[in-house]
Amino acid sequence: MATSPVTLPPLSLYIHVPWCVRKCPYCDFNSHQKQGELPEADYIGALLKDLQQDSAYIQGRSLHSIFIGGGTPSLFAAASYATLLAGIQTVVPFADDIEITLEANPGTFEQEKFSAYRQAGINRLSIGIQSFNEAHLKQLGRIHGSDEAQRAAAIAHKAGFTNFNLDLMFGLPGQTTAQACTDLQTAIACAPTHLSWYQLTIEPNTEYFSRPPTLPQDDAIAEMQEAGIAMLESHGFARYEISAYSKPHKQARHNLNYWDFGDYLGIGAGAHGKITSADTGAIIRTRKTRMPAHYLDPDRQFTAENSTVASEDLPLEFMMNALRLNAGVPLHYFAERTGLPASSLQASIHKLQQRGLLATDPLRLQPTALGLLHLNELLLEFM
Repeated sequence: MATSPVTLPPLSLYIHVPWCVRKCPYCDFNSHQKQGELPEADYIGALLKDLQQDSAYIQGRSLHSIFIGGGTPSLFAAASYATLLAGIQTVVPFADDIEITLEANPGTFEQEKFSAYRQAGINRLSIGIQSFNEAHLKQLGRIHGSDEAQRAAAIAHKAGFTNFNLDLMFGLPGQTTAQACTDLQTAIACAPTHLSWYQLTIEPNTEYFSRPPTLPQDDAIAEMQEAGIAMLESHGFARYEISAYSKPHKQARHNLNYWDFGDYLGIGAGAHGKITSADTGAIIRTRKTRMPAHYLDPDRQFTAENSTVASEDLPLEFMMNALRLNAGVPLHYFAERTGLPASSLQASIHKLQQRGLLATDPLRLQPTALGLLHLNELLLEFM
């Protein structure tokens, strides 16, 4: 049986903005193509009411990070985010060094708008590029071209963002290793501090799932990944998570909190949250109502699901996050953040160390290079 953790983990906030200009065929996020003018003011008001209703989960903590995702959050005006951030601070204090990230798509970039985002308090951007290849961008249903993508990075620099991420995919339909590396070379030339470089996968409930494109073979994808990792490392980008690469001290703090099994509130249509109860040590999962019209309906509840994670499921939930990190996490996090004794893992840890999938450091839970390559196999031990 779980016991109450010694201390509550750091607290983050995820905010979901569900609208986009056009739904991409690979996207399985809760996003909806906008029709006419967006209800910005109403949605900001609903977000603040949603947060207020979740305020009991704050439990005396400050916010460590905020991530505004979507959809395409950069469809909203800077003034809306200024109002939102000011309202959030009336409910929960911000840490002095809080990281506040906004997801943005190149087709929405304007210099004045992004300078205003910076002034509103947003201090990090995550720009959804996906590719700089015109043919691949068209296949992916993106609304921008290569020139717009590079211009977006230039605008981010000019607007004063000294910390921003570029999202890129590899393993695209018809893509070669040379093309994947050219994408990376172009991204590196844009001088971001962080790159998310991840393999395209076909997810249920997407257009690609119902009409799957022909993707490169596994050997070709492995070749792309090996060449890309070498290129990124040669330019000072350290791989710290399966798909995340950063300059020194520029890791995504918000995502690190997920992977460290920290807590996060989730507000907005379809947003998920994970909270530790200070009273019982239980891990609570929350999910908000998915459809924007339902979320904005004052006669409906924001929360669609609120459930406690069973003790027997906690080891897998913890490991699915922690073992994505190259460096893993301190072993003591397991007891502090699940309420379960670390001794309950010893048999599994020993078995995985014997197979070369976990490092032998007695103070850390850390995958080996082989373990990262066979993460699903490693996680089976905790099911």
